[in-house]
Amino acid sequence: MELTVFSDTYYMQEALKEAREALQKDEIPIGAVIVCQNRIIARAHNLTEQLQDVTAHAEIQAFTAASNFLGGKYLKECTLYVTLEPCVMCAGASYWTQIERIVFGASDPKRGFSTVSSSILHPKTTIQGGVLADECAALLSEFFKKKR
Repeated sequence: MELTVFSDTYYMQEALKEAREALQKDEIPIGAVIVCQNRIIARAHNLTEQLQDVTAHAEIQAFTAASNFLGGKYLKECTLYVTLEPCVMCAGASYWTQIERIVFGASDPKRGFSTVSSSILHPKTTIQGGVLADECAALLSEFFKKKR
């Protein structure tokens, strides 16, 4: 049986599906998927309004789902795909998961973790930004235009 390996673009498109689901729920449209061995093991989107919980970011929801799927708290062989650069809270949580890789779409010059320090991430975590950045940013812009 041949293993299909998908691209970062493919997985970011999957994260964008989650972001669009958040948009339909009037949540800030941020989506995330976690991939392990070329398989999506977690899908999530922001639920802060629905749960009335400021920590219910897409990444946190995805970390919990992936940990439940794997039966352990470490995500050492996993990649997080998220439509917006993680905030400091989510980057800090990623540190504790020991996730191997984070791929994000749009940068967040106001609240992204890189505005503080990239050392928030686990030393073995690699980061890549800008995957489908324009599409990810457009979804967020659309949401905030309607709010203002």
